[in-house]
Amino acid sequence: MKDNASERIPLVDLEEKVIRKLVERREFTAQKFPLGFGLAASFGLVATFFGFEGLINKVDWLANNPWAVLGIGVAVLLATGTAYRKLN
Repeated sequence: MKDNASERIPLVDLEEKVIRKLVERREFTAQKFPLGFGLAASFGLVATFFGFEGLINKVDWLANNPWAVLGIGVAVLLATGTAYRKLN
């Protein structure tokens, strides 16, 4: 299937324009406020870890078996890493 501009849906063109503008704005803001982006990313990472810790502590079996949590975590990392390699 050819990708001719005449065959494209106008909504797709609008979507591409909006995405381009958002990317430009994001890059400009990230360059202008690198500390703010760094702090926001750090907060997001810490909040995610804190949330997972809270969920693990609510499940009695996981809270009482830290080695199982470690094993499950390593298995998930290996599985996602393998899937990522196969997709690329």
